[in-house]
Amino acid sequence: MKRRALLSLAATASLTSLTRAASGAEPAKTVRVRVETALGAFVLAVDAQHAPLTAENFLRYVDAKLLDGGSVYRIVSEANQPASVKQRIQVVQWGMNLPDDKPTPFPPIAHETTQKTGLRHRDGTISMARKQPGSAAAEFFICIGDQPALDFGGLRNPDGQGFAAFGQVVEGMDVVRALHAKAQARDMLDQPIAVRTVRRG
Repeated sequence: MKRRALLSLAATASLTSLTRAASGAEPAKTVRVRVETALGAFVLAVDAQHAPLTAENFLRYVDAKLLDGGSVYRIVSEANQPASVKQRIQVVQWGMNLPDDKPTPFPPIAHETTQKTGLRHRDGTISMARKQPGSAAAEFFICIGDQPALDFGGLRNPDGQGFAAFGQVVEGMDVVRALHAKAQARDMLDQPIAVRTVRRG
């Protein structure tokens, strides 16, 4: 997938955990987030119980409104993967879509594998785009159909660590499929599709 190289937030996560423990506050098990695109809206249920670090990272970008004005910029379909690719997937990738030489607003996060979280890359799962483990930050993808090659032990990424799933589309999967239908001859879109707003609720 496209670059997205960054470092771990382990210290920040520990501090957050200590703050929560001191206040007695516990994170919500799931948080609904509405994503408005040029083709319509879809709603995510972000799983803060099973993927706390990854969910916290995503919600940090949402609350800072940093995903507003982002885009769907990469669509992987059956037709636009080389015949040599054995571990084939279908996804819609979106996020801030920053240039490779521009750092993300927040540091990258530690990699929460599906082995650790118990989540899986099913139809409608949202997950983190990355290069090496610990490089994910502000780019995400949604699965079209079940994608076991993206789970821990799957071989889409040669390191076998898979990708960090952290939620599910619960409304508007028809919109996600309409976005996927915009796939072109190559996976990177010539004209990215606007992501207008991303909000809790």
